[in-house]
Amino acid sequence: MALFGKKKEEKKTPACACNSGCPSDERTEISRECCPEAGNGICSIKVLGSGCAFCRTQFENVKEAVKKLGFFVEVEYVTDLQKVMEYGVMSMPALVVNEKVVAMGKVLKPADVEKLLRKI
Repeated sequence: MALFGKKKEEKKTPACACNSGCPSDERTEISRECCPEAGNGICSIKVLGSGCAFCRTQFENVKEAVKKLGFFVEVEYVTDLQKVMEYGVMSMPALVVNEKVVAMGKVLKPADVEKLLRKI
């Protein structure tokens, strides 16, 4: 006799937020094959934060790096704590690229963000 019923299966979401027909719906790695129309493989960039000065600085640094690299992607600033918690982030600011957390807990300089984004 089960007390709590049957456990619901969780649907895996792709790391790519563009829904442009990536090769796999269960993509776990960020790659340049994703989002062919973006040209650089980056579909979405989000800065997760609480709205403090450090988080706003991270947001501005990421926007500066994206502009310098010439990427055609909008940088989103997420302050809704419910949405932040969905990423499993325990310290902010955090940087999310294609729905995958790539950095958290420190403010990256624009040059550091550029290096990080070039590796993707």
